[in-house]
Amino acid sequence: MYIRLLLLLGSFLLSYQSWGQGSFYGVKGGLTMATQQWNAFERDPLVGYHAILSVESAPAEGQFSLFAQMGYHLKGSAIRRSLFGNPFNASFVDFPTQRFEFHNLSLSLGAKQVITKVGNSNVYYLFGVRGDYTLTTNLDEYERFTQVNQISVGIYPFNVYFSENQIFGVRRFNYGFLAGGGLNFPFSEYVEGIVEFTVNPDFSLQYQQPSINNVRNPINGQTTTLQERKIRNLTFEITVGARFLRKVEYID
Repeated sequence: MYIRLLLLLGSFLLSYQSWGQGSFYGVKGGLTMATQQWNAFERDPLVGYHAILSVESAPAEGQFSLFAQMGYHLKGSAIRRSLFGNPFNASFVDFPTQRFEFHNLSLSLGAKQVITKVGNSNVYYLFGVRGDYTLTTNLDEYERFTQVNQISVGIYPFNVYFSENQIFGVRRFNYGFLAGGGLNFPFSEYVEGIVEFTVNPDFSLQYQQPSINNVRNPINGQTTTLQERKIRNLTFEITVGARFLRKVEYID
């Protein structure tokens, strides 16, 4: 439902030109620091990247504008310095860094407000809403890892997706918001540079798994219950790029 609403609002923004003197079309990208909560536990950050196409209204006053953007964003988390018990002896195995990657396509709608000028540059803040679609993950790597190392099932998220017949796993559709600030500076009348920083929390869960009973512990052979698992995304993004003005002039 929220995806349809975002698409409807995006179409309205893209088609409605009478707010100002034209539109800015932009391309930008940069570094992402992705984090996740697995239930109440924070995982280590995952460093990735993002790429975005955007369109923005160009109001006559140059202070307030609306924007829509579509982009690719790597989300997820990592585990570093992890120790697991070896089921064949009393020692522990130190595994290398493990990356949990969720490759998402995002549609964002929001507004920008200029708060001050520094020379010819505008300093602004921005906020908006966002809908995500998960294209793919790397969770299948940990299914093979679990089998090869005889690690107990359920330690890692399963490589399955929510569907009519599957009531747990990776959620394809997610939603959240974005907030941040930035600076745009002119290269010419029709081209501007962009530097932005945004915080992007999800309201929904990227992954959800109910508790699992009777899971065998490979170390002592006893059975245990794995707690319900909930994974939520939070990313911090540093973005640079350029935007290009499509100017509309009215002739009497």
